[in-house]
Amino acid sequence: MQQKSKLFLQALKYSIPRLGKCMQKQHLNHYNFADHYYDRIKLKKCHLTKCLQDKPTISELARNIPSRSFSCKDFLPIKQENKDSLSENMDAFEKVRTKLETQPQEEYEIINAEVKHGGFVYYQEGCCLVRSKDEEADNDNYEVLFNLEELKLDQPFIDCIRVAPDEKYVAAKIRTEDSEASTCIVVKLSDQPVMEASFPNVSSFEWVKDEEEEDVLFYTFQRNLRCHDVYRATFGDNKRNERFYTEKDPSYFVFLYLTKDSRFLTINIMNKTTSEVWLIDGLSPWDPPVLIQKRIHGVLYYVEHRDDELYILTNVGEPTEFKLMRTAADTPAIMNWDLFFTMKRNTKVVDLDMFKDHCVLFLKHSNLLYVNVIGLADDSVRSLKLPPWACGFIMDTNSDPKNCPFQLCSPIRPPKYYTYKFAEGKLFEETGHEDPITKTSRVLRLEAKSKDGKSVPMTIFHKTDSEDLQKKPLLVHVYGAYGMDLKMNFRPERRVLVDDGWILAYCHVRGGGELGLQWHADGRLTKKLNGLADLEACIKTLHGQGFSQPSLTALTAFSAGGVLVGALCNSNPELLRAVTLEAPFLDVLNTMMDTTLPLTLEELEEWGNPSSDEKHKNYIKRYCPYQNIKPQHYPSIHITAYENDERVPLKGIVNYTDKLKEAIMEHAKDTGEGYQAPNVVLDIQPGGNHVIEDSHKKITAQIKFLYEELGLDSTSVFENLKKYLKF
Repeated sequence: MQQKSKLFLQALKYSIPRLGKCMQKQHLNHYNFADHYYDRIKLKKCHLTKCLQDKPTISELARNIPSRSFSCKDFLPIKQENKDSLSENMDAFEKVRTKLETQPQEEYEIINAEVKHGGFVYYQEGCCLVRSKDEEADNDNYEVLFNLEELKLDQPFIDCIRVAPDEKYVAAKIRTEDSEASTCIVVKLSDQPVMEASFPNVSSFEWVKDEEEEDVLFYTFQRNLRCHDVYRATFGDNKRNERFYTEKDPSYFVFLYLTKDSRFLTINIMNKTTSEVWLIDGLSPWDPPVLIQKRIHGVLYYVEHRDDELYILTNVGEPTEFKLMRTAADTPAIMNWDLFFTMKRNTKVVDLDMFKDHCVLFLKHSNLLYVNVIGLADDSVRSLKLPPWACGFIMDTNSDPKNCPFQLCSPIRPPKYYTYKFAEGKLFEETGHEDPITKTSRVLRLEAKSKDGKSVPMTIFHKTDSEDLQKKPLLVHVYGAYGMDLKMNFRPERRVLVDDGWILAYCHVRGGGELGLQWHADGRLTKKLNGLADLEACIKTLHGQGFSQPSLTALTAFSAGGVLVGALCNSNPELLRAVTLEAPFLDVLNTMMDTTLPLTLEELEEWGNPSSDEKHKNYIKRYCPYQNIKPQHYPSIHITAYENDERVPLKGIVNYTDKLKEAIMEHAKDTGEGYQAPNVVLDIQPGGNHVIEDSHKKITAQIKFLYEELGLDSTSVFENLKKYLKF
C-alpha cells in the first residue's frame, strides 16, 4: 500500500503561516512536526557515485553568497581591550569554517522524501527522481524516472511523492531552498518514463482511481501563500484539468488528505480555530463530495476511515481538547458522533495512525512522550510511557499492518528506531551502538511559576560532569505561537554546544501547544502577554536554581518566536547577554494592519484585528517589539533575514533594526564615554524562503556570534561542529 501523509500534523502545518518552511533536510519533530508534513521520511546516506552529476559542495549548500551585514559596532565605540580577543576568535572561526565547507558531501546524512508502492520504493537520488525494488532500495540498482535538471531550477529537491494506484503515473512536488514556489510534475511510468504534465504552485495532491480504472489527480493550487482552489486532472488519451472547488472565505485554506485505506479523499477547509471536511468517494471520484459537518466556529476536526466507520479527532464538547470520536461513514454529521477515547488534561495529540485492528495515538503529556495503542475490536487501551530523554517523534513508514514503527529524538540525540508489534503487544527498541550522549549528558524537566501562578514546563540539557553550572553559558529557546510545540528535533549544533559545556533550556510557554489546545488559547489574541510572563519566569527560575547567570545567558528563536524574544528585550533586557533570531516577526502591529500582505487575514485568529478592533490594537501595542523600543541598554542581537521572505516581510525587520540602532545610540550618548554598546547585526541572505534550518553558513555565523558576545573560547567548538555534522 502506498504510504499516506499524516493526518493531524498535515492539517496543523497548513494552519501555521509563520512557522517556517518544510525542508527536505529537516527531521520531523513535530514538532516539529511541521517539517515535512507531507511524506513519511527516513534517514538516508547519500553517495556521490549515485548521482548523474556532482552534487553541490557544502559551501554551495550553505549558499555562501556575500550577504549584507550591518552592525551597531560600525558606529558605536568598542572597548579597545576586546578587539584582540575578537580577532583571535574570528581567525579560529574562519579557519575551521573553511575546513567545514570543503568536507565531501557523502559525509553528511540528509533526509529525502520516499514512498513505497507495490514492490518499489520511489525517492530522490542525486538530481533525479528514481525507483528501485524494495529489497534493493539501499543499493545502487535503481531506475531513473525524471532528471530534475530539466526544470532549470537552482538546486531543486523533491518535497513529496505520490504514486497512482496502479503505478501508471507518479507525481512529485519539486522545490528549491531559495523559494517557497513549487512545481508538481507527473511522470508516466513505462519502459521509457516521460513527463506527462507539470503544474505550478501545487500545495497538496493525491491520486484516486475512478470506475473506469482511470487515474485522477486531485491537487490544491497556492497563490500568494493562500490555498483556496482544488483541481482534478486526468492524463493519457483522456486529458483534462478542471477546477473542482474554490473556498470563498479568505481566512480559510484548503488541503487534501487521502485516508490511509485509500477509501476516501478528504477536502479539509480550515483556519486557526475552525474546520470543515468534505469526503470524495475513492471509488467514485466524479460524484459530488459529501459534507461531514458544516463549519462551526471554534470546532476543529480531522477524519480517518476504517471498515465503513469514520474516526474523528475533534475538540467538540467539554473539555475543549482533542478527543477521538467515531460514526458510520453513511451518517457523518456531528449529531451522530460517538465518543470513543478521551485524552488526559494537559495532553497534546502529536499524531494519529490507523491500522486494520488498531489506532495508535502519539501523545505528549506533562512534557513527556507516550504512545497509546487502542484495540478497535475490543476497545482496549495500552498506554506506553517512552524514554525520558525523548522529546520528539518521527513517524516512519508503516506499510506493514502488523507493526507500527517510529523514531524518537531530542535536540542533542539523533533519531532512534522503535517498533510496536501488535501481535506481541510490546514495544521493541533498536539495538546496536548506544549513543555516548546518553551517558555524558543529562535531561531535566523543570517548571517555572508564572506571575498568575501557572506552571510552565521547561526541558534542560547539560553535561553530566559539569561543575558549577552557574558559570556555564545558557542558551534559551522559545516559540509560543499558533499552538505549535517548540521544535526539539535533533540539531548537530545543539549537540556541539552541550559537549562544549553549554546548558540548553527549552521553555514551553503559553501560546504553544505542548499542553494542548487550552495552552495555545491562553497565549493568543488578548492573552499574548501570558507567553511573555512565562518566558520571563523561566529565565529567572533557571538563574535562581543555579543554571548560569544573565551575563552568560543567550536567547534564540525563529519566525513568530521573535515576538516574545523582542518583547523580553524591551521589558527585561538585564536577563540576557545575547540574542539570535532568524526571520523574526517583530512588527506585529503594522503587519496585521496591512491587509495587502498574503497572510494577514489568516493570522487574525492568532494576533487579533487591529484595523477594526481598538481593543486588539491597544493590546498589540503593549507587547509589539517594534512599538516598544526605547533608549536603554539592550543585549547584543544577531538577526538572519531573507531577502524575499513572503511570510515575514524584510521591511519590518529592517525597520526594527534601524529603530533599535537609534535607541542604542541615544542611550549611549546619554550614558557617556566608556559605555559598552551592544552589537546589533542584521544578516540579509538572498532567496525567498522563510527559514533555512540546515544552512551551515548560518549555523556557524550564529555560533561565532554567541561565543564572541559571551567572551568564550571558540577554538574547539568548530572542530566539534565539523565532526558532528557527519550525522
